[in-house]
Order: sequence, then structure tokens, then C-alpha cells
Amino acid sequence: MFQRTAIRLLLFSGFLFHVHAGFGQPDSLVAGNVAEEKVPVVPFRDTLFYINTGIGSFSRAERAASVAEKIRTAGRDNTFHRDSIVIADSDDIINIVFRNTVIMGITRADARAVGKSQLAAAHEYMKIIGDAIDEHKHKTGWLYIMFRAAMVALVITGLYFLIKLSNRLFRRIATNVEKQKGKKIKPVRVMSLHVIDEEKAARLILSCIRIARYAVAGILIYFSLPLMFSIFPPTRGIADKLFGYVLNPVQKIITGIAGYIPNLITIIVIVFVFRYLIKGLRYFAEEIDKGRITINGFYPDWAYPSFGIVKTLLYTFMFIIIFPYLPGSESKVFQGVSVFIGVVLSLGSTSVIGNVVSGFALTYMRPFNVGDWIKTGDVEGKVIEKTHFVTRIRTWTNEEITVPNSTIMAGQTFNYSHSAKLYGLIIREDITFGYDVAWQRVHNLLLAAASRTAGVLDMPEPFVLQKTLGEFYATYQINAYISDADRKIYIHSELIENIQTVFNEAGLELVVPHYTSHRDGGATVLPPERLPSDYRSPLFNIKVTRADTGNDSGK
Repeated sequence: MFQRTAIRLLLFSGFLFHVHAGFGQPDSLVAGNVAEEKVPVVPFRDTLFYINTGIGSFSRAERAASVAEKIRTAGRDNTFHRDSIVIADSDDIINIVFRNTVIMGITRADARAVGKSQLAAAHEYMKIIGDAIDEHKHKTGWLYIMFRAAMVALVITGLYFLIKLSNRLFRRIATNVEKQKGKKIKPVRVMSLHVIDEEKAARLILSCIRIARYAVAGILIYFSLPLMFSIFPPTRGIADKLFGYVLNPVQKIITGIAGYIPNLITIIVIVFVFRYLIKGLRYFAEEIDKGRITINGFYPDWAYPSFGIVKTLLYTFMFIIIFPYLPGSESKVFQGVSVFIGVVLSLGSTSVIGNVVSGFALTYMRPFNVGDWIKTGDVEGKVIEKTHFVTRIRTWTNEEITVPNSTIMAGQTFNYSHSAKLYGLIIREDITFGYDVAWQRVHNLLLAAASRTAGVLDMPEPFVLQKTLGEFYATYQINAYISDADRKIYIHSELIENIQTVFNEAGLELVVPHYTSHRDGGATVLPPERLPSDYRSPLFNIKVTRADTGNDSGK
């Protein structure tokens, strides 16, 4: 259906136009103007000769127009014959005559302009006129038109079969696509994201095939039209224009590419030099990071961030050098767009740039490294990733928290791993006891609990501090050193467990002293297994007052 519609359009707009153009005559062409030195005579399509002088009151342009019109009139005569054109001598002018009509008069000035005698010039012009009329009558004859029409029909037939062949080819491709559904055509995934299923993927491919089919048909029709227009001389100008719509842009592109080759070579050389310079710097950074090259005062973990800074500066410098060699770099529009993009990026990326600057500052300040257990703000955990923009921390509950670098720079950061590795990290716990328990006994029991805790270092030794002396009790603090900051929470928990165990074994209650001081008939809070077998809860203390005797008795 598609190719039939295309062929019908071609038959209507192309073939009939050619046939009509073959019978028609072009309008009178008066090429040039009076101010020019010579005016062409164009009776049909091509220039036959030029008029160099005027005669009497007739200008060159008027003579050229008159001669062209008379030649066309002779060409429209069905009884025209070459022998009908003769030369007639009249005074100082030799006339070229068809029947009783003077087509052109040759003056001495005309002869001098072509460098020949007056009679020789007249014979030459007569021959040119006769040949032009014969050629015109030949090209506008029925045999000529039928031959050209047959060529047009041949082009249309070829176009029909080419479109039909391309349609068959695309249908075969579409059939193969349908067969490959679920086999080679599979759902499209980006990592774990399901982008498109196999049904939609197949439909997308079929849509592309359909578009390609119409595009190929359009290209075939487009190039067939100039071919048909070029068959008939009157429409060859249209063919040239249609070809020009494609060839002129291609020519401009090729010319532009050819002219840009020197600048392109310059850009390639610049990119080549900077590329290998950056490769050399990357190798140098890798060697520093691996410890094979040492620089006093320069830490290995600074290698890659420093390389990133230098690489960015080098790329910026390279772009500044290349910019004048880019096509259109001198254009005001190009420069305006570049400035606009720069302003947009500057205004829209303030926080991003702040995070990047903070990221570099954190790198060179070295407050923590990947793998350290830190606390920043309300977030405490292990650093699992550190980028130029953010720092990712995994808490002890396996929550991954992303903290902007600017936020870390604005607050305090506690690095537990660094302290643990250098001189041991201290974990501590506070307890209170009344003054009825000797402080030396509390100290010994707390140190015993610390010694039982796995992960607590023997050296430096744990120690106890007495922090406060209250109205009812004293506050004691056990301090113990650990070297594994990742297990800080678990070691601390085990220390508390051991404190409870040790004091229970010693028969000391871990209760608020207020409770023990005001206890009246209440049982001890020690675990049953820590109490003697004959333990009994104390009696209530009751005091009874007799008003009549004034004696007190208690039981």
C-alpha cells in the first residue's frame, strides 16, 4: 500500500509535470541590463550569443529581447526548415530573415565585436539560430517526449521494485525479531533496576524497524525525483536544486572538516601530551600509595586525593588551551552559552562545591580513615566509605548513614580507633556505694571485674576513680583500656556484667543507698544463690505508744 501511494504521487506530480513542461515554452528571458557591456540572447534555455551594440534607438537589451522572441516564433512554426532562414543584404546591415520576418540584423559594429567580417558573422549567427531551433523542435517533439516519458516510467518502475524489496527485507527482519522474543531479546536491567520487559523491548525494536523502513522509502523517493526531473531539459533546474539540498550541506560539512583538520591535529597533540602526563602522575601516586616511594611529611593516603586535584587542574588547563581551536569558539553565541552554563553551575552547585572542599580538607586533616570507629554529631559507627562529597558510616545496629562532608567539618569528630591503636581507648562505668562499705573493698572488686573482661588490656592497668562524696553514698568509676574500638560496645557490656557478678559474689547489693538506709522488713536484693541457707528477712520495726501509762514497748 505504501509503495503504491508513493508511485501514484510520483506519477501525478512528476510525470505529468515533465510532459507538460516539454510542451511549454519558457517566458522571455532578458538577461543582463542596459548598464552591462553585452546582453545574452536566450530564446529557449541556453544562451545562443550576445548582443554587443545597439541600433538606433534600440538598446542592447531591447535588441536581445526582440531577437529571442523572433527565434521562439520561428520555432513554433510547424513548417520550419533550415533552408527557410536566409541572409539578405540591405545597405550597411546584413539581415537574417525567416520567411518575411527579419530575425536579426548584423551591423559592422557587431562584426567587429566578434572579430569577423560582417558576412562571416551573419553566416555564423544564422547557423547558431538554425541549430537552436532544430534542437528545440527535436526536444519538444512527440517522439522525444515519449522517449523521455518511457525513461520516467522506467525510473518509477525501478523505484517501485526497490521500495517493495526494502519492505520485504524489513518485514523479514521484523519476523526474526518476533521469533527472538524471550531468547536474544531479554528484559533490560540496569544493576537491580528493571527498566523494560522483553515485550516492550521487542515493541521498541519493531518501532525502530518501522521508522527505518519509512526512512529508506523516503530516501529512495527523494533521490528518484531529481533523476526524473533531469530527464527533461526544462526541469533540470529543479533536479539540480533537489540534489543541491543534499549535496550542498554534505559539501559544506566535508569542506568544514577539511578546513578544520589543522586545528584537529593541534587538539590531538595537546590531548596526547596531557594524557601521558596524567598517566605518569597516576603511576607516581600509585607508588606513593603502596609505600614504594616515600616523601617526608606526605602521607600515603594523600596520594590519590592529591592526584585528583592535580588531574583536575591539568584538565582545566588543557581545556583553556584547546578552547580557541574548537569550532565556533569565536562565535558570540558559543561564548554566551558557555558563560550561561558557568553561571548556572556556580549558582546551583554551592553546596556541592562546599562538600568537595570539605572532603579535601578532611583528607589532608586526616581526622579519620576508612575502617575507623568514629562519632560525629549524633552518629557513631565505622567509616565504610569516604568520598569527596560524603562520608558513609555503619553503626553498631548495621545502619548505613550518609553524612555530608560539610556537616562533619562544621562539628566535632571523635576517632575511637586512632586512640585505641596508639595508647588504648578507655571505657568506664560509674557505681555508687554507701559509706558502710569500705572504699578499698569497692576498688578491689571493680578491678577484679575489669580483669575478668575479655578485651581489656593488662597494660596499661585498669584504675578506679572516686568522683563524688554525696550525702548518702560515694561515686566510684572503673576505667579500663581496650585496643579494639570496633568492639567497644560489647566489651563495655561485658564489663557491666562482670561488675554485677563480682559484687553479687561478695554479698554486696548494687542498690541505691537510700533503699538500704530506709529498709524496714524488706529482703535483700542479692540473688538467692548468693544468700546463706538460713537467711530470713528482717522483722518490721514497730513502735507502740500507750497514752495511759506513758510506757513504750516494741517487738
